[in-house]
Amino acid sequence: MKMFTKKQKEKMIENFKLANSDKQGDLKPVVKLFGGSSCTWLLVDLDLRTNTAFGLCDLGMGFPELGSVSVEELNDIRFPPFGLPIERDLYFKPDKSIMEYNKQAYKLGYIQA
Repeated sequence: MKMFTKKQKEKMIENFKLANSDKQGDLKPVVKLFGGSSCTWLLVDLDLRTNTAFGLCDLGMGFPELGSVSVEELNDIRFPPFGLPIERDLYFKPDKSIMEYNKQAYKLGYIQA
């Protein structure tokens, strides 16, 4: 499965341009990825120069945080015991901004999306 659809990738690139302009705002996540038993990523934008995405990342240790993540590294992750890759949530529909998800995750200790 592809990490992002063409439409999602285009939206993430558009969000990156917005985030680096004077018209920046609190954007909604574009894609939700998950893997293992409790890892979740809500990604907002994509920088093609460095192939990094920005979003809310939770590795299942009780400390979700906003930051950048390498798309290449996400593609390389395999979860034991069967070596399953990260998957895209096909039914994810964001209902709040990334900062609202971040505030909620900070209180809960995990991403609820």
